[in-house]
This record gives sequence, structure tokens and C-alpha cells, in this order.
Amino acid sequence: MSMLPEDMRPSLTLRDDDYRLSFLQGNFVTLTNLTDDDVERIIACSLEPMNVSIHAISPEVRRSLIGRNAQRGVDVLERLCEAGIEIHGQVVLCPGINDGEELVRTLDWVEAHPQVTSLAIVPLGYTKHSRRFTRSFSDDVEASRAVIELIAPYQARARRRWGQTRFQLSDEFYVDARASVPPAETYDGYPQFYDGIGMLRSFLDDVSRLRERRPDDIASVGRGLAVRGLRAVLVCGEAARETLDVLCGCWEDGVISTHAIRNDFFGGDVNVTGLIVAEDLLAQLPEDLSDTIVVLPETMFNFDHLTLDGVTETDLAQGLGSRGATVIVTQTSPDELVDALVDAVAG
Repeated sequence: MSMLPEDMRPSLTLRDDDYRLSFLQGNFVTLTNLTDDDVERIIACSLEPMNVSIHAISPEVRRSLIGRNAQRGVDVLERLCEAGIEIHGQVVLCPGINDGEELVRTLDWVEAHPQVTSLAIVPLGYTKHSRRFTRSFSDDVEASRAVIELIAPYQARARRRWGQTRFQLSDEFYVDARASVPPAETYDGYPQFYDGIGMLRSFLDDVSRLRERRPDDIASVGRGLAVRGLRAVLVCGEAARETLDVLCGCWEDGVISTHAIRNDFFGGDVNVTGLIVAEDLLAQLPEDLSDTIVVLPETMFNFDHLTLDGVTETDLAQGLGSRGATVIVTQTSPDELVDALVDAVAG
């Protein structure tokens, strides 16, 4: 919240640390504001899995990250574990604060609490508006590799004991470390997919299946673009470009390509597709988009079809249309992208 521009719409700065949103929508919560009655209600109603921001286990480190009520979160978490409530945990890893030896302490705690069936370790992301953080693992290849190496023995022990990996690194760590993403079986069915855990692996596997199952659709898209004298551009964040390029490789001659949008609006190390804003997209796409199908990712819009900088999907499409573009908005799985392109070239 403290890393957003001051003029963002109020709903983006709402601190929604509500356990009901954890169960209903998958929000990560700290548990620091729960009353004893809240805790008993979670247990009595079996509200699970609960998605919990753990971040660190040492009291002083937790206070620095979460605030003066940090210990309450641990007390509640232990009570939920004792009652058999399944927990999906998260650690946002901040360089020099909760990494290294502190991360080891946190991992040891989680390892001793089997009710935490998955733990997402994600790197801190910071914007140019941050007053506290100015660097993260995206700036340090070796630090990212060190985290991967530190987690590996915990993953191996969990697979031997529980048949699950449990300790899951976000995709950003593999991108930042310039390492290959692990195979699908290590993601335990992707319980934290929407926390950025396994999205790249899932996408790559889906592309492989797409090539095997839908060669005719792939060919028809290529023919349709050629007949109509069109090309397609898949808009994405910088973090997803290389992975999305694998899908573009299904077609020859660059008839379908990616256009990665640099996030100048937020700055810092923000580079994911879901945080693309209209201001950056309009500034960075070519002025002449004649004979171009621009494919926008649905994830850059909220339920009201607004971008984070407050531009409607309709206005953005009109702005691109004035440059000659045909605009389609779709989800970003390989099959859905191909479905959207099949419809676009057939229309």
C-alpha cells in the first residue's frame, strides 16, 4: 500500500486483512487482528485452507515486517494448526531482513507443522514510490540462486516424507536466477497457482500439449493471418516475454510476436503482466498498428474492466483502434489465446 502513487483510486489502498477474504477469495492474511471468537469460528466451521502471510518466525523480525501485533499472528496460526486447519502459507522474502538464517528458522518452523501443506516463498517487489525498499532478488542473480539452493533440501525431505514438495518458490526466483523452472510434479497440483507458483511451468506444458492436440487450429490461425494480411501482437509484462515467446514459436516468420511492456508507471522491479497500465501500453506500442491484431491480457483489468491507472477496457481499445489495431482481450493460457486468435482471423 505504501508503494503506490498517491493519486490511485481508494479501493487500491484498502487494507483487507480479513480472514473471511482468505477463505472466500484466497487473500493472504496475517491473523494479527483475530479475536478468540474469530479463531473458534474458523475451527468450528472448518474454514480451510486459510491463506496466511507468515513472512518470518522470529519475534523481532516479525515485528519489523508486520507490526506490534505480530506475535498474535503466530499464536493464532499455531492454534489453527493444532485444530487441524489446513494452511497455505506465504513468505515475502526481503533481502537482508527475513532471508538467510532467518529464512532457515522460518522453514524449520513450517517443516515442524504439517498442517502448513504449502509454503510460497516469493521475492519482494518494490516500486519507484517505495520509501523502504530499493532492491530485491531481481537485481541479484547469485542471491536468487542461493535461495533456490537453500530451499532444495527442504523440498527433498518433504517429498520423501509426505509425497509433496510443500516448499514452493515463485516463478520470479527462477527467472531472476536464469534457471529452468521445475517439472509439473513438483508443484503438488498447483495449490498456490495465483500467487505466481508454477504459472510458467503450467504454460510451457500447455504449449506442448497444444502442439500435439491442435495442430489444425495452429495452422488455421497462420493461414488466416496470411490471407488477411495481418499480424498479431501478444501484450505481456517483461517477466513473461521469454515464456510467451515459446507459444509464438508455433508459427513461422514472426507472424505472431510478443510485445513486453516496461512498467514505467510503477517503476522499481515491477514487471508482471497483471500490473500493466494503460499509460505505459499506449506509450510503448507503435503509433501505426494497421493490419495488427493486438491481444491484451484479461488480467490487466479488474472486474469493472478498469486498468490500475483507471482507464476502461473500452477506452483503451478505442485508443488502439484509432491507430488501426484490431483489439481482442483474452485470458492468457495457450488454449484460450489460440481460441481468441481463431475467432479473430475468422471474423
